[in-house]
Amino acid sequence: VIIFYGLVYRKKDHFYLLKVLLISNTIAFFPFTVFYIIPEVLFGRYIYSAIVTSPFIIIIPLALVYQFVVNKIYDIDFLLGRIRYYGFLSIVPTIGVVWLNILFDSKGNNFNIIQITVYVFLIFLAVFYIKELLDYKFRLKRFSEKYNYQDSIYKYTQLLKSVSALNQVFMNLKKTILDVLPVSKAYIFEINSDGDILYFDKQNSEPNWQPYKKEFVKVTSEIGKIIEVNQGFLMKIGERGANSYVLLCLSSINTPRLTRDEISWLKTLSFYTSVSMENILQIEELMNHLQDLKQQGSNPVWLKKLMFTIEEKQRSDLARDLHDSVLQDLISLKRQCELFLADFKKEEPCQLEVQDKLHQMNEQMSDVILMTRETCHELRPQLLYDLGLVKAVSKLAAQQQERAPFHIRLNTGRFTAALDLDTQLNLYRIIQEFLSNAMKHSQANEVLIMLISIQNKVILHYEDDGVGCNQEEGGGQSMSMGLSGIKERVRALDGRMKIDTSEGNGFKVDIEMEL
Repeated sequence: VIIFYGLVYRKKDHFYLLKVLLISNTIAFFPFTVFYIIPEVLFGRYIYSAIVTSPFIIIIPLALVYQFVVNKIYDIDFLLGRIRYYGFLSIVPTIGVVWLNILFDSKGNNFNIIQITVYVFLIFLAVFYIKELLDYKFRLKRFSEKYNYQDSIYKYTQLLKSVSALNQVFMNLKKTILDVLPVSKAYIFEINSDGDILYFDKQNSEPNWQPYKKEFVKVTSEIGKIIEVNQGFLMKIGERGANSYVLLCLSSINTPRLTRDEISWLKTLSFYTSVSMENILQIEELMNHLQDLKQQGSNPVWLKKLMFTIEEKQRSDLARDLHDSVLQDLISLKRQCELFLADFKKEEPCQLEVQDKLHQMNEQMSDVILMTRETCHELRPQLLYDLGLVKAVSKLAAQQQERAPFHIRLNTGRFTAALDLDTQLNLYRIIQEFLSNAMKHSQANEVLIMLISIQNKVILHYEDDGVGCNQEEGGGQSMSMGLSGIKERVRALDGRMKIDTSEGNGFKVDIEMEL
């Protein structure tokens, strides 16, 4: 039960291990339970004896051994390596303790030297191993951080996870170094491309850094470079463009030269600091850019393109769902209605009335099917994907002409540009919106659409002789929303749009975009 519970609720952590344990335990106890216990309890007579069925339980330790061998439960190589390491360390103190015990044995007890040696050796081995476990468990709660290089790096990385500003990174770095190394003060300086040295920690008093001016210039060549000076050292910890950030650490007394472990530890800290600085600076630049865009009140072109791409995908998914579900159900229902009408016999007046109703329903279903097909086509113009923009626009104009109260003239003879699919979709939607607005608002007799490509430009011209509108008022609400959508698509294409209209003088639009 415990294994099954863990498999259900902890499967992300130990799915493979729990699965093997569950299978091995089931196979191990299945013969003993089914062929011995259950028949013995229910019928007083077993099928196979316990001697035959119980040996299957050996599968459990074999499965555990398999898990150990493939390092699913414990890393055997790591454990053996630690045992060899701590065993080697335990030899010297064991010999010392046993030798002292023999030397100061005043009572002359004849104890077993081999036994006492083994006991002492195992005690030291356990002490070393337990010490490592405690060090790992309490690595963030040390009584003293001095010379604690490995755990201090882990602690520093945990601190960096919560920082959001450059000064917080530097504050954590200085605290880590002051806790571990025998230095008493740490300062951050910024050096520009001209070699000017600026004190970064302006909230604190500026130290006397003039004696180290030459060393400041030398240390800026690479991240993690260290130059030792009197009473401390300099280290480059990051850069922003051509500017470098340098850490100056000083002690109140003359400090000894840095050891190899200290240098390696400091270089590691500098690399972590540099990566954190780059991330924070990039986030700051992005936030500033977004703030500028917010003040400008317009979205960038890439964001508009992304939004329209997502919109087209949603349209395509909806069209596919309508075609595969609603439309197919309607066609099936219409077919059933036609089959029923074919077999219907006209004998009584009430049956004639029912037949008329069925004919009306059949015609209405035909209209719904046609409307659904047109909706699917508008949502996802398959002809555009198959044959391109010109054929798709021609089909769109022909469909609109069937129900439009005006005459549509479409001229695409001079369009030969090779456009990507997103651009074609946006132009198709713009023409579609123009025709939709004309149907709803224009009251026109003639509508002209011209799509032309000249050298490296694409020009879309729309014109009608309808009522027009006041550009300042923008026409009705629905028309204004339609024009707003067209303008957004033109911006996404990085194009230009010019509108020429007034009340009673028709509506003209020219859209121009670079290839």
